[in-house]
This record gives sequence, C-alpha cells and structure tokens, in this order.
Amino acid sequence: MKVVILCGGQGTRLREETEFRPKPLVEVGGRPVLWHIMKRYAHFGFNEFVLCLGYRSDMIKEYFLNYEAMNSDFTIRLGRKSEITFHDEHLEQEFSVTLADTGLPTMTGGRVKRIQRHIDADTFMVTYGDGLADVDLGKVLEFHKSHGKIATVTTVRPYSRFGVMDVQPDGAVTSFEEKPQMDGYANAGYFVFNREIFSFLDGDDCTLEKTPLEKLSAMGELMAYRHDGFFFAMDTYREYLYLNELWNSGRAPWKV
Repeated sequence: MKVVILCGGQGTRLREETEFRPKPLVEVGGRPVLWHIMKRYAHFGFNEFVLCLGYRSDMIKEYFLNYEAMNSDFTIRLGRKSEITFHDEHLEQEFSVTLADTGLPTMTGGRVKRIQRHIDADTFMVTYGDGLADVDLGKVLEFHKSHGKIATVTTVRPYSRFGVMDVQPDGAVTSFEEKPQMDGYANAGYFVFNREIFSFLDGDDCTLEKTPLEKLSAMGELMAYRHDGFFFAMDTYREYLYLNELWNSGRAPWKV
C-alpha cells in the first residue's frame, strides 16, 4: 500500500521556519514533521512512501540521501578504495521512499496526478506533509474497503478560533463560550483513494480539495471517516511552538 505525502507547498504562513527549508522538514522534537507522519503510517504497517516534492525539493532529497549517515555510527575508509561501514540499524530499515519532483507551482491534485506512474495497486493513501493526528490508519483503510466508493477523507470537528456568544436584540449576552468545538466537520486529510481518482485530476492547476472532491461528493463517491481524537495542522509559528511543547512534555498524542 503506497502512501503519498504532499510535500511541495511553500508554507508561507510559517515563514519564520520555511524561509530556508520546506515545511515538511520543520522540526518537532528534533525530528522533521514529515518523519513523525511517516512513523505513524509505519506503525500500522504502511511503509512505502511517495513524496510529492516542490519547494526546496533538494533539501528533502538530501535528507533521505544522508539518512543512514545521520542516524548511525559509521566508519569511512578514505582513498581510492573508499567505503563506508554503518554500525547501527535504525528503526526505519524497511522504509521505501520514492522522491518525485512534482513542480514548484503545481497544486495538490496536480501533484497526485504527476505520481500516477508510481502507484501500482488499486488503492493508495494520501496525506499532507504538515498534519499530525492519532488517527487509527488501519481503521481508515478498513472503512474505505467497507463502502466500496472511490474516495475516503478523514474528518474532524474543528474548534472555533474565536469565542462564540448568543446576543439578544437589546445587546444582552445570554451565553459565552471561548473557542468551542464546532458542529460541522473539516478535512483532516488522511485520504484513501481508488485508482479511479486519477481520472478526476486534470492538469497542474488542479486543486484536489475543489473540483475533484466536489464532483465525487455530488456522485456519491466520497465517504468520510470521522476522527474524534487529536488532529493538529502546523500552519503558523504559534502552532509550531505548541506541537513542540506537546512533544517535549511527553504529551504528544500522535507518538507511536
């Protein structure tokens, strides 16, 4: 089962960290947020990844090219017969990572379309390179297989960014709730798609979350897996600090 991770955006709202590196390499607890996402998938047995690269793609390529050296003790023999001997085995030994350059301005749907040749099964998973959750990915896949539709999206109930009040015509406030959980559901990513999804993706300017999912919804081919646990997208510097605080205090719900 291939897991496609969207890693190409510029992360402009997190400019403090993304001016010099791509958002998936922004660190939480000393590890890139991308590493945390991959570890979560691998925990449920999904360790074949396709990364859709764009902004500063060379840095993500270098990260994986140097992974063995940066995560192991090693001996290097210099000279004409140079060789490197690694002395440790990290916990990512079985990871398969395909790094695909999907262009700098390409939108999310276009990025998925560009990696079609790397998908060799009828079903695959897709997520964003900045969202951390304690979602049970095995159950997401089971749900997808149970309904037989083209697409599954994981949804969460978001919290309001503001305090919500009931105000009477005379100005009297009858209730006040600070940042309550909202009634509707929001897209958390963690998609599962059948191969038919590729026929809904048209061109580099195709945004997955717009026309393709709107069409699938209208056709009755989009189903929602409701996740009631933790989900947090790292979009701003404040959210970056919060995720690091959770990790450093030993309270990271997504940790496996």
